[in-house]
Amino acid sequence: MQATTLWKPSSSITDHSHLADYRAWLKENKGLQFDGYEALWKWSTTEIADFWESLWQYFQIIDHSKYTDVIIDHGMPRVEWFPGARINYAEHIWRHKNNQQPALIFQNELGRKEVSWAELEQQVIAVQHHLRQQGIRAGDTVAAYLPNIPEAIACFIAVCGLGAVWSCCSPDFGAETVVERFAQIQPKLLISCDGYRYAGKSFSRLSQVDALRQQIDSIEATLLIPYLNNEAELANSTHWADLLKSPIPFSDAPTSQSPDQATNNTRPTFTPLPFDHPIWVLYSSGTTGRPKAITHGHGGVLLEHLKYHAFHNDTKQGEKYFWFSTTGWMMWNFLQASMLMGATPVLFDGSPGYPDLDVLWQMTEALPVHHFGTSAPYLTACMKKDIQAGKKYDLSALRSIGSTGAPLPPEAFEWIYRAVKSDLWLCSMSGGTDVCTAFVGGIPEKPVLRGRIQGRALGCALYAYDESGTRIQEQLGEMVIEQPMPSMPIYFWGDEGNERYRSSYFSTFPDKWRHGDWIKLFEDGSLIIHGRSDATLNRKGVRIGTAEIYQILDQIPELADTLVLNIEQDDGSDIMPLFIKLANDAELDEELESTIKISLRQQGSPRHVPDYIQPVPDIPYTLSGKKLEVPIKKIFMGMDVSKSLNKDALRNPEALDHFIEIAKKN
Repeated sequence: MQATTLWKPSSSITDHSHLADYRAWLKENKGLQFDGYEALWKWSTTEIADFWESLWQYFQIIDHSKYTDVIIDHGMPRVEWFPGARINYAEHIWRHKNNQQPALIFQNELGRKEVSWAELEQQVIAVQHHLRQQGIRAGDTVAAYLPNIPEAIACFIAVCGLGAVWSCCSPDFGAETVVERFAQIQPKLLISCDGYRYAGKSFSRLSQVDALRQQIDSIEATLLIPYLNNEAELANSTHWADLLKSPIPFSDAPTSQSPDQATNNTRPTFTPLPFDHPIWVLYSSGTTGRPKAITHGHGGVLLEHLKYHAFHNDTKQGEKYFWFSTTGWMMWNFLQASMLMGATPVLFDGSPGYPDLDVLWQMTEALPVHHFGTSAPYLTACMKKDIQAGKKYDLSALRSIGSTGAPLPPEAFEWIYRAVKSDLWLCSMSGGTDVCTAFVGGIPEKPVLRGRIQGRALGCALYAYDESGTRIQEQLGEMVIEQPMPSMPIYFWGDEGNERYRSSYFSTFPDKWRHGDWIKLFEDGSLIIHGRSDATLNRKGVRIGTAEIYQILDQIPELADTLVLNIEQDDGSDIMPLFIKLANDAELDEELESTIKISLRQQGSPRHVPDYIQPVPDIPYTLSGKKLEVPIKKIFMGMDVSKSLNKDALRNPEALDHFIEIAKKN
């Protein structure tokens, strides 16, 4: 069935996008011309050395020594990119320093403020001076336990500039969850807040910080950033206010590459580093085992973030770029990466629903925001509440809405164009912590089709595979990436011989990255994500993505949330229960049960109809906002997941208890 077109880019968008400029650059400098986006994408994924080198040249990468090759490929994951080059990610942020716009804009539940480049620079210099005093050098790890505040950005830039390795967890993570992450990387220094605010309440974290320091032997020093209380104190730590007051001796002037910097101690340090020098460690959700300590390199994420922000978000100098995220989600890294394009990141800390779901739309009008990013569940929640953002607020400056974290239902696509803005670029995207970017997402030259992601990102050789490893179209298949990308992990920290790295992505199709998502890829390059392939509903021999079920159920106003499983039995049969969280004042009566089943049968198929429906108080989610499908399925299959399932990695761990009790009774 032909998908409905919801939006087409105007000529002013297509003619003045970064992608159009890159096309013109390729024609002038490389003699390359392409008939449409898909032809350009094809070249970028077959001539990968030429493509990635063209990005190096187009974005004018600051290189302190020249690379000898673009890529040395011995088969994924044994790939070396730009050997010989020496760069620094943070230096590319700093080249956009100016006096015409704020460096950062910050809003929490108490108010809003701007941070100038001069103020940010002062903080970065002070933090780098402190890091040197604590003996932090290139390659050392620094851990942060911070909310999404400007100081977190300043600390990241300082750490990154020195070549130390950054790793951050949000303060809503419990101590045990943080320990099992940070203990893997053995940080020398901990940067922490005293607490955080959420939904009008304050939560102290000083006792959790003490627990971290007691359980992680490698921590030698602590920097405390007060957030709840400026007078907060922590024994054996340096206070943020004292750090900013301390004079920086001229003898500690930053090492620099240019003569003018060499005699100037008012500039941050940007240490030239190998392309694959580790920049940060991100973590998998950790709900079913020890979190993977995913380590990326300076050069890989630099090229990738420039590419994606330029060509797939069209982020421009002077724009305000917002993405609702905590520091525990890779989208925080992606948000600060908008600075690479000269944009101003908009940081929001707090609940997106406090005092109501209008708060982010109010902020979008007030600043105004040009690019608004969030999770699919947030947009779905706004849809269910029928928030009329475009009628209540002036969103004339808003150019795009980004969505990720889960498949966006087709109905939410329609709601955005009906209730937010009709002339708006909806950039539904999907990628992951694994690569700190999106494999698929926005294309400013292509239309937005109802329920579909616009296309595959440049340089991402993504295809749908059947079980035999054959490419397929317009059928449900495994998402597979056939060619290496620079932002793929350089390794998992502490993973001897890359064994865990290989088993995570390359065990199914040798030398090819199996991501673990079900996708349907269409001839025009658009696609649909149908949920995680490891949570697939193999219903009577037919594979169904869980997202197919959720998209249908999201249209029923009595349902606040849902979770579906398919549980294989010993005799070869299967049982598919549907768990529902009811909206306020709703109850599961015969009429609602009939509505659910009829909707699934008519919009899906008889196989989409569950064997039984059971209300639950809540649906469990990871801290990064993913439904806990696989662990709950294991519980219902009689597996003991108590040793591998870490409740501290859940946003609402109490929700899991109800499923455990239900499984015991079945």
